[in-house]
Amino acid sequence: MDISKAKDIIIDFIREKTTEAGVKTAIVGISGGIDSALTAYLTVEAIGKDNVLGIHMPELKLTPAEDVLDATEVASRLGIEFRTLDISEILAGYMNTIPESCKSNSHADGNLKARIRMSVLYYYANIMPGMVIGTGNKTEILLGYFTKYGDGGVDIEPIGDLYKTEVREMARMIGIPEDIINKAPSARLWPDQTDEEELGITYELVDRFLSLLLEGESPQVAQNTLGLTVKQRDSVLKRINANLHKQKAPAIADLKSLR
Repeated sequence: MDISKAKDIIIDFIREKTTEAGVKTAIVGISGGIDSALTAYLTVEAIGKDNVLGIHMPELKLTPAEDVLDATEVASRLGIEFRTLDISEILAGYMNTIPESCKSNSHADGNLKARIRMSVLYYYANIMPGMVIGTGNKTEILLGYFTKYGDGGVDIEPIGDLYKTEVREMARMIGIPEDIINKAPSARLWPDQTDEEELGITYELVDRFLSLLLEGESPQVAQNTLGLTVKQRDSVLKRINANLHKQKAPAIADLKSLR
């Protein structure tokens, strides 16, 4: 892919979609990771720094200090308006209200955190008014590696056709700090969580595997081409199939026969 041309297309896309929506303000959740950093940079280039609000939402007992510092640095470099909002008390409110929360469930808790962050972003979008800019990449979307109605709950996904490896390439091209680019990707939804450990495969390999599948290769041929284990192949395929619902609107019962 011509990364420079891809950058121009994404910038035009952001500008076009905000204009269509009739809003001037874009709200970007800035986590301190590479995807949100790249999205923030591209959004500023598309509509100007005065029209972008960055929001960092740490859970202070879990979020590493480096994430807070990196998110703040991104906002400072871009010169955008910026908020840091600790979600710990909001999360505690849910936990104190739901009796079953005493049973530890990292998956349910992690999804709840993502949905709290989505709600905060849309609160600001409503009062400004503005548009919530998603930070999901193509790899995450194809795998369903995001929270439904959490980080997947956005108005547009500007980098949604960039594989994770292409996100890194574009980030280097536009000058995002190397420590952010090289940081181990993590949604920070539970202690010591990293994307690649949870996926059981590196982004470099899964990107190539997904690309081969989209080109029409069979899973077996793609596996052999890349030297994947059966476990890695099946884990990726299982994740894709299990999460297809995340890419679709909720199913509706068909009543045409009654009309």
